[in-house]
Amino acid sequence: MSSDPPEKPPTPRQEARDRRAANIFLLVAGALLVAIGIWLANAMVDARRADECISSGRRNCQPIEAPAR
Repeated sequence: MSSDPPEKPPTPRQEARDRRAANIFLLVAGALLVAIGIWLANAMVDARRADECISSGRRNCQPIEAPAR
């Protein structure tokens, strides 16, 4: 038998704070997933372009950027 006192139900203020924290976490996680998805899509497009360039027999498929003088 446990002699611990029963837990108090959270107050409306605590519930609102917890809900707000959960919403912020979900917003950040969603934004991170969207950013990763965009980065991955761009990387796949770049890889496809390079593959098409190499498949067509060209040699200068990846331009080298030189600093402006």
